[in-house]
Amino acid sequence: MLAARAAAAQDSAEPASLHWSVPPVLPRGALIAIVDGDPTGPGKSTLELSMPNGYRIPPHFHPSYDHVEVKEGTLLVGMGDRLDPKRTQSLAAGDSATAPAGMHHFSIAKGRTVLSVTFVGPYTITYVRAEDAPRPPIFPFSY
Repeated sequence: MLAARAAAAQDSAEPASLHWSVPPVLPRGALIAIVDGDPTGPGKSTLELSMPNGYRIPPHFHPSYDHVEVKEGTLLVGMGDRLDPKRTQSLAAGDSATAPAGMHHFSIAKGRTVLSVTFVGPYTITYVRAEDAPRPPIFPFSY
């Protein structure tokens, strides 16, 4: 079950000091920055994820837990194999939630939303529907 709670205020890296990049494993529109650890290797890592209003991450799961803390904005989170905005729980800045390993879940950003995401790497995301997985742009249509 998705556990949500108000999180104690925690310090994070200053956004200006973070190196933001486009994540190849998420739908277009989001940016990530590594805060701590190596997400491609074993061990605990923390990323910040910035999403524009309306951004959606389709149903997916991870081989390890996925803990998010909302730093800014609102995150609508839900469980299941179908993205259904009517079946979400709202997390505001300061709230957090943990999805256990293997749990099918999805999310929607309401307003510009920034999350702190902690997990045990290497980071892996498996989309419930293979067609939801991002595909690399194909020349010349990606320009």
